[in-house]
Amino acid sequence: MEWFISLSPVLQGLTATIFTWSVTALGAALVFFFKNVDRKILNSMLGFGAGVMTAASFWSLLNPAIELCGELGYSQFLLPAIGFFAGGVFIIFADMLMDKYSYGIIPVNNKSLEKNKSYKKSILLVLAVTLHNIPEGLAVGVAFGGVAVGIPSASVAAAMTLALGIGLQNFPEGAAVSLPLRREGYSRFRSFMIGQASAIVEPIAAIIGVILAMSIKSILPILLSFASGAMIVVVARELLPESVKENKNLSTIGLIGGFVLMMILDVALG
Repeated sequence: MEWFISLSPVLQGLTATIFTWSVTALGAALVFFFKNVDRKILNSMLGFGAGVMTAASFWSLLNPAIELCGELGYSQFLLPAIGFFAGGVFIIFADMLMDKYSYGIIPVNNKSLEKNKSYKKSILLVLAVTLHNIPEGLAVGVAFGGVAVGIPSASVAAAMTLALGIGLQNFPEGAAVSLPLRREGYSRFRSFMIGQASAIVEPIAAIIGVILAMSIKSILPILLSFASGAMIVVVARELLPESVKENKNLSTIGLIGGFVLMMILDVALG
């Protein structure tokens, strides 16, 4: 722990998101052992991840943004509300643009209409997961940047807990990318490489987040709340709808368990 604390904030953010990336790779590595995983198990894990991200978005991001606004003399509800709204709208519009401009990229012919549709859905899943990993990496980076500039409610332990939570929900995401690609005929190795690569944006976004947070403290509340809003929309649009497809009870229990675990970790370690 001491060696990690001694690192610069940029290296802390980079190291933490390399961890989240590696967990994605572990999830993607399931493709070497299975072609299919029981959907109930995968969806329960997604429900757990949704609970983790929901708790993290408040205790690790939104609450520090509110407290920092008070410290800086800003409105404690206006800036966090604007940032949260902007983060959510960003993900919504990014999804809409991706759907619009990716349509027709993959040709569909009469011979293999269903296969091509399924293939296109798999590619869109890869793009969607990659897009949604950007605010997650940004969130980790901003959290470590918040520690560096001295936010009272921010701590290295809380930022590490956020990275741990994101890592936990990255495991089923990695599997959710690699396994469908394997079913579409990709080799195990290629499916794994694409699955793990979907999280490569996290370390990049984390470095940007740390640098922005340390450079301009006055915009840190916006960055924190933006990341929080983006994460909540990812939960609402992707994790929850997918998690309840097979068994709502298991997914709901997973959601509650993930939220409670993240809340305990944040409060105990933060």
